[in-house]
Order: sequence, then C-alpha cells, then structure tokens
Amino acid sequence: MTQKIAFVINPNAGVKKKIDIIEFIKTKFSKHIQYDLIVWKNKDDFESVKQDILSGNYSIVVACGGDGTVNQVASVIVHTNMALGILPLGSGNGLARSNGIPLNLEKALQVIEKENIRQIDGATINSHPFFCTAGVGFDALIATEFAASTKRGFITYFKTTLKEFFNYTPQQYKITVDGKSIETKAFLITIANAGQWGNDVYIAPEAKLNDGILNVSILKPFSLMAIPMIGIKLFSKKIHTSTLLQSEKGKEIDVEFKGQLPVHYDGEPMMVSENISVSVMPLALKMVC
Repeated sequence: MTQKIAFVINPNAGVKKKIDIIEFIKTKFSKHIQYDLIVWKNKDDFESVKQDILSGNYSIVVACGGDGTVNQVASVIVHTNMALGILPLGSGNGLARSNGIPLNLEKALQVIEKENIRQIDGATINSHPFFCTAGVGFDALIATEFAASTKRGFITYFKTTLKEFFNYTPQQYKITVDGKSIETKAFLITIANAGQWGNDVYIAPEAKLNDGILNVSILKPFSLMAIPMIGIKLFSKKIHTSTLLQSEKGKEIDVEFKGQLPVHYDGEPMMVSENISVSVMPLALKMVC
C-alpha cells in the first residue's frame, strides 16, 4: 500500500493550463490514498520543490506538467525508491506516451491509483539527467525557439520548425559511440532512451526504455523533396529504414563540434561549446505506467 503520493503541479505547463488542475485532482483522485499537492510557483526556482519532494516520505511523485516538468521531477527522484507518475499536461508528452500513460487526465489518474511500477533507464548529457531524448542539431534549435515562445502546442512547434528550416545549416560532427568514431555532417543527432521526441514522432523506433542501451540517430542533410517521406517515416515508426538515417547503439556517446551550439535534453534547451558527453543510467528510475 502506498505510504503517500506527491503531485508536483506546474501551473504554467503546456496546452492544458486552462484546467484547474488542483481542483481536478481533489475531485477525481481516490479519497482512499493520502497525497500532498506541491505547486511549482516560480519557474526559475525548483529548489524549494525539490526539498519538499525529498523530505516528504513519498513513494510516488507525480509530475503534473509537460516534458520539462517531468524531467525536473524525475531528476530529483532518480536512483531513489520513489516512483515517477505523470499527469500529462504538455505539448509533446514524450515520456508519458512512451510508457503507455493516457493523455486523458482521468485515465492517467487511474494509472497512478493502480500503482503498476516498473524500472526504466535514464541517461545524462553533460551531467544533466534525461529520460526520453537528448540531442544536438536542428531539433535542439527548435527546442530552444519553442521554449522562448509564449504559445504552446503542436501547431506552434510545426510553425517554428517550418520557419527555421530554410535558414538552417547542417554542421560537421565527430561522434564516438563506445569507442567507435564517426565523422559526418548531420542535420541532427538524437540520443534516445525512448523512441520518440513526443507527439508520437519516432526518431529512434528501435529504442527500448529498459535495455541499458542508448540509440543514436544521425539524420544526414537532405533535399526539400525528401521532406514528405521523412515526415511519413517519423510518424509511422520507420525512420530507421531511411537511407538518410544512420543508427548506432551504445552506453557512452561523445559528440564533438566547432563553436557553440544549442543542445536539448527532454526538450529543455541549453547552449554547449565544442562537445557533449552522454552516459546511460541502467534501470535508474521507477515509473508508474
């Protein structure tokens, strides 16, 4: 039996922020399970939320928000006995989708009540934990632009992608996977623990959350004529069959490049100079799914 559950609520998250999520939980969640509500009020200050999580003797901590909220909460409870639950309120909801968590909020609450827990891998990129995908290149640029946008949702993401595509120049990279090096020009490089970025867009369809391995998807530069086929393959889980995609697998990945480039981890952007270093964390996170 669960000791206690914490709901970490990001009131500014994603596309469903018009919902009074606190009232929703109070109304819909089981009256037989003890829980606390922790509101992440200041987006630039997660430390107080972290301390509340660590001091509360919780067995499950539910991230109520988008991929950024999920990453923050998961990063606190990784390597602990606490399990991550998700109430998906974001635009992409990559980790929720990858774990079969319904986007319908009432059904997502029912998943939490059932407490079906399994362990999944995580990873770090330059010491930042991530649990879905991380990368450098075009997707990281879009993550940076999307984070700065006042509007959320798939339409905003699509418009941002379209706007940036025609001005984007693929970069030269040296990619080292478990000691094996590749030098190539790439449109983007995604290091995947889960198969998708979010919105059921699969950049690494063969990735598994609990195999102790990270999948590296290297998308080569392509022509305008190739865009429709790439789009179809991304949404149909077949991008790994494209001649434009090079797939590698490993536990330790280093990517070197010139200058400073945008990088993302679970959609959270950061600027990095000259290289990224990624390591897998096998079965590091408990998940309610």
